Amino acid sequence: MISALLMRASAVLALVGMAMGMAMGITHDFALAPAHAHLNLLGFVALFLFGLYYHAVPDAAASVLGKVQAWTAIVGAVVFPIGIAAELLAEPMLHPLVVVGSIIVFAGAALFAVVVFRHGTQGRRGAD
Repeated sequence: MISALLMRASAVLALVGMAMGMAMGITHDFALAPAHAHLNLLGFVALFLFGLYYHAVPDAAASVLGKVQAWTAIVGAVVFPIGIAAELLAEPMLHPLVVVGSIIVFAGAALFAVVVFRHGTQGRRGAD
């Protein structure tokens, strides 16, 4: 089920983001704070919210577009913060990773908007 996949991915990325934050705090080196923030926001918050939506609207979760959106969001939530971290670690040759990651994140958000407009908020009880 796509909602469970999104929530599990969210839980894993939340742990990674928290561990990253703890490491920054322990070392007093906050150079990767932007990557940490994007990982927590996209990887934990956004993925979990997507998962909750798909749990509440099973028709959206069952759609091909819903599955494509979920996988796009997961890939973007991983690739974009990695690109940001690489850029912050002075790896200019990896700048395209930031660009590609941001495009994937945007595509996932745009696909989610399409899913929501197609399926609305009609949940398990049939209320819109």
